[in-house]
Parts: sequence; structure tokens; C-alpha cells
Amino acid sequence: MELRQLRYFIGVCETGSLLRASARLHIAQPALGQQIAALENELGVKLFERSNRGMIQTDAGRIFLEHARVVLADAERAKQAVRFSSTTPSGEVAIGLPTSIALSTTLPILSACRQQFPNVRLKIVEAYSGFIQEWLHSGRLDIALLFGAEPEPGLSKRVLLDDSLVFVSSTQQPLADNLSLADISNLPLVLPGQEHGLRRIIDDACATQKLTLDVVAEIESLGSVKRATQAGLGSTILPQVCILEEVANGTLHSAHIDGGNLSRRVVCATSLTRPGSTAIAAVEALILDVISQMVSSGIWPARWIGEAL
Repeated sequence: MELRQLRYFIGVCETGSLLRASARLHIAQPALGQQIAALENELGVKLFERSNRGMIQTDAGRIFLEHARVVLADAERAKQAVRFSSTTPSGEVAIGLPTSIALSTTLPILSACRQQFPNVRLKIVEAYSGFIQEWLHSGRLDIALLFGAEPEPGLSKRVLLDDSLVFVSSTQQPLADNLSLADISNLPLVLPGQEHGLRRIIDDACATQKLTLDVVAEIESLGSVKRATQAGLGSTILPQVCILEEVANGTLHSAHIDGGNLSRRVVCATSLTRPGSTAIAAVEALILDVISQMVSSGIWPARWIGEAL
């Protein structure tokens, strides 16, 4: 199996056609077809179903695609690690940010990196924390911000901060600046689904106090949760950092939650099993510095518990 065969395979997957893939990859269509057939023969499985609609991946093809992308990414990292083995950080670094964190941290991290490490090219991926964790394990990401400091095989976690959750309501129906979970349980709420990490924190706190929330809608999009709250369709519970702009411009109201101890621990995670690089180490240190400064300046309302920087 050769790296070029993996590139050809990915090209066919992404275009869905030998004709379109041959144009993109600058290889004759018959030669491309032969390379795909040789790859299938070596693996002993069919990677595609051929039809008038083009090349459709089989179940085996979809599984192999994930591995092919990781192998090519590792090969590129190896090339960059050798090419840029000097003390100057260079090359690509992939960072995973949960949606609720990406909103406030993407631009500061990108700006600091452009200023300090102009030869580093960042790839920033925003997604739910569960996906980010999986992609960090698989090698698609080099660094990730995650929730929870529990030890996990294969990952190194550096604790950063405790991020407080607040009650959020429409300014059309402002409530008190301090509410208990018992108070909140009597109000209609719009929350993420029960598989969401934020929802689990909320449900665990309610279970401790034997409270049941009145959840009128479950919405997985952070933006849609905020818009529904602004429209007065229900209140919600979110990290304070997610709604700073809306509170400042008067479109949302936030309140402290008394006695709920509602917070989430944010960590910076890297893989212990994947090869590192000068650029990855430099960007990890930069992320810690940027977030520490955000906390100390009040841009990110949270309690810093990481290393003194």
C-alpha cells in the first residue's frame, strides 16, 4: 500500500467519481481505476459500489476513509517535523474547540499565533466536545480544549479553569439577579439534549437536590438556544462566557445560581500516543497563555486553577 493510493482513494471519496477525481488528481482515469482496484485487492474488500451515479463508498470504504486521512496526516506531520526541526515553530497544528468555547477563544488564539508564530498554520475545528475528544484520540487533532480533568488513557490533560454556569433569560422577562435551582425548576427552560455534557452537569446538580426541570424544548445548537431565549420561549443555563456580548448589548439577562455549584472544568488535552512537534508544543503553551490572560483580565469570567504563567 502506497501513500499515493491513499490520496487517490480519498480523492474518489470526495468527488464521488473517477472522472472528477482524475481531473483533480491529474492522473488518467484508467490509471486511477487500476490503482483503486489494486488497493481493493490488497485489502480484500470492496471500497466502492460502482453505478451510473458514480462511486459510492461501501461500509468498509467509509471505515477505511477515516484511517486513510489519519495516515496521510501523520505522514505530513512527519515531513514537517523533519523539515522544520529547528527551534522556529513551523507547519500545521490542528486545534479542537467545543462550540461554547470557540465563540470567545478562536480569534484571540488565532491572533496571538499569527503574531508570535507566523510560520505556523492553524486548523481550528469547532464541534461538540465528544467529537473533539474522539478526533484527538484518532490523530485528526493535535490539541483540544475539553471538559473534565478525569485521567484518560492516551491523553495528557492540563487543568486550566473552572467555568461557572449562569441562569439566562430574556430581557423582556428579567428575573432576579440570584436564583436557586429550586426557583429555576419552576420556569420553562430551553436546554441541550441529555447527551450533551452541559446538560449532564445541570441534571446531576438537580438530582442531588431531587429537583425536576421543566424543559419545554431541547436544542443542540448554542446559537438557537440563545435566540429562543431572546424570543422569550424559555430561559436557559449556559456558561457565562457564552452570553457576554448579549448581556452587554441588552438582549439577554443573566443571574447567579445560588447553591447549585454549577461549573465545568476546562482542560487542554494532547495525545500521549501520537508524535508531537515543536509547533504543537509552542501552540499549546500559547493557548494556555492566551486563556490565562482572558481570565485575569475578566474577558472570560472564570476561576483560573492552572499553572501560574
